[in-house]
Amino acid sequence: MRSIRLRILAIFAVLVIAGVVAWQLLPSDGGKKDPVTVGTTDAVTSLDPAGAYDAGSWAMYSNVYQSLMTFKSGAIVPEPDAAESCGFIGGKLQTFQCKLRDDLTFSDGKDVTAEDVKYSFDRMMEIKTDVGPSVLFPSLKNVVAKGLTVTFNLSARDATFPQKLATGAGSIVEKDAYSEHKLRTDNGVTGSGPYVLKSYEPGVSAELVPNSRYKGALKETGGPVNVRYYKQSNDLLAAWKSGQVDVTHRQLPPSTLSELDTTDVEQRVTEADSAEIRNLVFNVRPGSPLADKKVRQAIAAIIDRAPLVTNVYKSTVEPLYSLIPQGYIGHSTPFFDAYPAPDPKRARELMKDAGVKLPLPVTFAYRDDDEYTPETKEIRRQLEADGLFKVTVKAVEWTKFQKEYAAGAYDMYTVGWLPDYPDPDTFSQPLVGRDSSLHNGYTSKKMDQLISSTLQYSDRSRTSADFKDIQKLVGEDVPLVPLWQKKDYVVAKPDVAGSQYLSDGTGIWRLWELGWI
Repeated sequence: MRSIRLRILAIFAVLVIAGVVAWQLLPSDGGKKDPVTVGTTDAVTSLDPAGAYDAGSWAMYSNVYQSLMTFKSGAIVPEPDAAESCGFIGGKLQTFQCKLRDDLTFSDGKDVTAEDVKYSFDRMMEIKTDVGPSVLFPSLKNVVAKGLTVTFNLSARDATFPQKLATGAGSIVEKDAYSEHKLRTDNGVTGSGPYVLKSYEPGVSAELVPNSRYKGALKETGGPVNVRYYKQSNDLLAAWKSGQVDVTHRQLPPSTLSELDTTDVEQRVTEADSAEIRNLVFNVRPGSPLADKKVRQAIAAIIDRAPLVTNVYKSTVEPLYSLIPQGYIGHSTPFFDAYPAPDPKRARELMKDAGVKLPLPVTFAYRDDDEYTPETKEIRRQLEADGLFKVTVKAVEWTKFQKEYAAGAYDMYTVGWLPDYPDPDTFSQPLVGRDSSLHNGYTSKKMDQLISSTLQYSDRSRTSADFKDIQKLVGEDVPLVPLWQKKDYVVAKPDVAGSQYLSDGTGIWRLWELGWI
């Protein structure tokens, strides 16, 4: 999401069938009661919210868990969900307090208490898994529960704290169902969200039914939904063509997305501007061949985004030249300013200055998905074209990939990123701040100072200069190279209602919006 509302372009087929009118795009109260089946290539790393910080897992969390606050589609300010009210205490932006609703119940029938909220945060920070969301709360000092009141005490000002509470990182779990010191691994969920997880087979399927006990920001919980998970985008395409799924989201192959026919009465297509980005990330730890900044700058001087955009992704993405994508406060183009066109000669000079032997051997890993294989081949071609690098490519299963890049197993790797909340901080602290979620070894006191400065202001327009300085520093240090910013597509059968509301380009699934016409 953005500092202004996302511009959602709902592109629907022209319907001329007698009796079909506008209201039919919304779920009907009668008729078909079968579950809507949604297909995706996003993977769930963990059903335990303390154990995952990825799009596939958080898409599930937003349906089976509840946070104190939530975002309505397209909103930039969170509103209470599990909470009755929330707000900062005093003007220092270091004490945030919420009053919990008194009518909340977990899916196992137990009441949701302020102690459960405290426990959820305490265990997340205690477990602190490498691929978990604790990185979002570097300033969280402690959580205090008293009666229905939950108080978060921070060690530093953080104007974005309410937005962070509204993410999957703020998911509330039932303290008797989740261990204090380790992740839950029985494929079960005990939450208070709008859905109950009836059954789950990792990497295959999830069966969700409406939670009759749900109380919160939603007025209705929607109908039953089945989710089908596919390893490859071509597998999802095959399932779509054969009618095995009713809705597809993230992600059909680029060649299919680029040829979608919005006049086809056999489908509904929703195309949304999105803040999804993809970066080429460098392992900068001592001993890595990319530890020298000049080598990373050389790669930045080589990368040509045009073939990626046009040939690989068929213009379903746009070139990105900054850490913060278009549409957010402070967006700038430092990588275009510093590297306006591919320059192999400049890259060679930088490699010479670094004193490395050519070609420099590097390992390049990516998530094993046929959507990303052509991208990886193109980047490898560019890096090897002038004899500067010798690239060994590794395609790795998603969960293993996350754990291994966090451990420093690869010299460079590509990772996509979706915003957690509608503020440019979602691209700074988690990606280039201390203990970042990218786990690439990058640290910078100047960067941390700039990030801290952006968190001082409730008036977010005052952060623009600092965010531009952050992006400039990324362009100089090159801990990563931004590649592209992507559009978001939802494709649904014509009798599915509400598909235009499933996603607003942030990766959050609003499955409760789906139904049948």
